[in-house]
Amino acid sequence: MFARKSIAQVQQESASSELKRTLGKWNLLLLGVGCIIGAGIFVRTGSAAALHAGPAVLLSFVVAGIVCAFAGLCYAELSSTLPVSGSAYTYGYTTLGEFVAWIMGALLLLEYGLAASVVAVGWGGYVVSLLADFGIVIPPQLTGPAGYTLMREGVPVLVNGAEVTTLFNLPAFLICIALSVLLVVGVSESAKVNNAIVAIKVSVLVAFIVVGGLIVLSNLPQLVATNWTPFIPENTGDGQFGVDGIMRAASIVFFAYIGFEAVSTAGQEAKDPKRDMPFGIIGSLIVCTVIYMLVAAIMTLLVPYAQLNVPDPVAVVVDNFGPTWSWLAKIIKIGAIIGLTSVVLVLMYAQTRIFYTMARDGLLPKVFATVHPRFKTPHINTILVGIITAIAAGFFDINVLGDATSVGTLAAFAIVCLSVIYLRRSAPELPRGFKVPLYPVLPVLGILSCLYLITTVPLHILMYFGIYMVVMTLLYFVYGMSHSELGRGHTVTADGEMPYYPEDNPEGGTVTRD
Repeated sequence: MFARKSIAQVQQESASSELKRTLGKWNLLLLGVGCIIGAGIFVRTGSAAALHAGPAVLLSFVVAGIVCAFAGLCYAELSSTLPVSGSAYTYGYTTLGEFVAWIMGALLLLEYGLAASVVAVGWGGYVVSLLADFGIVIPPQLTGPAGYTLMREGVPVLVNGAEVTTLFNLPAFLICIALSVLLVVGVSESAKVNNAIVAIKVSVLVAFIVVGGLIVLSNLPQLVATNWTPFIPENTGDGQFGVDGIMRAASIVFFAYIGFEAVSTAGQEAKDPKRDMPFGIIGSLIVCTVIYMLVAAIMTLLVPYAQLNVPDPVAVVVDNFGPTWSWLAKIIKIGAIIGLTSVVLVLMYAQTRIFYTMARDGLLPKVFATVHPRFKTPHINTILVGIITAIAAGFFDINVLGDATSVGTLAAFAIVCLSVIYLRRSAPELPRGFKVPLYPVLPVLGILSCLYLITTVPLHILMYFGIYMVVMTLLYFVYGMSHSELGRGHTVTADGEMPYYPEDNPEGGTVTRD
């Protein structure tokens, strides 16, 4: 349970790294902005405002951004001390041991796998809205989770005088299946394509802010009186508006910051990690928080917050810009669809590689590390991820999926903060390119703030999460512990996070790595 990958090997690999330190603080800031802006603002903001915070969802973004800052600084220290791929899974394996790594792998299934389902549901909402603009109507029964009453603008949708009960979210299901097929065939991410998609996402939000801002400013007193009074609605129950609701909404919009930890993985290429890493992490979080607050302000000023509990809140708002801006509404929806497609693809890709790594470590069956002879991708693993994400997106409510994603991510971040504290005590002599300032205050605040936001999630979600973690823990003792390569005494090298065992090199000789 407590076997760990060798820190010495990781450090040795870092020392011999040929990566050039070319990234300055502004490069890191832009990297962070590109990774952060995505699904959360396009998908989860509406339900956070409609169900929990009202216009005060702006303050929820500030709370979530501060929690991410605590965790981000801890990620930065770990990435400069243990510069390996694999994110929190490998950090856990190297510091706290195999059992914690297994738990982290289970949490990352929620962070990446279910997050892909959430984004797919949002993607489906924007596609349905865009097709409707061109007169193409998907049957409403096929646009939502199983057994739910379909809502539009806060009221039930009626067909022939009867409320519509959804059967299945067909668009969300299909995008997951289609992208899993692409991942099996092999999709290499081009830097130019990725940069173009980031530019599209940012441009869409800038256009939304500029045009929406002009409309808001021309009618500001009336809109404030109508939709922002009161700014913090009176508390109506547990997690429903008031200060309690702001905190509950923070755990929802936390989803909008997933991806910020990517900045920490660039530690080996930062010119001056001690100076540039905190600038890149904190700076990107501040920039994105300001953008998110502007978007949320325009949303809640132009449309009553109660009408925003939809998978495509930005689409709902741009439809309220008026007929003069109908052309812009279509462009914004197309941009959102392109951006969300990329996000689903990247999240599914990340999940397949986590499964692949765990299988290589022996914690999952080796079949998940099987590589297709022609496409050179972990095809069985990818098909499984595609099926899981498609079923979740097709049949489950976006709010349930989003809450489960946030809980898993918050728990993973808390473990990362704990890993920093553990490593400072167990191996104080290790060279660190970056150290968390105000240690141990900030790591402790990171743990406490993550745990606090978890407590704001509804009890039934926490019960599901508890059952899930119990099942995953049992799987470790039933399978993972007895099949662990490290437990069998096989040497685990620190080549990224993919160890080489004798069976990986049956011909013997030197293994060449590129």
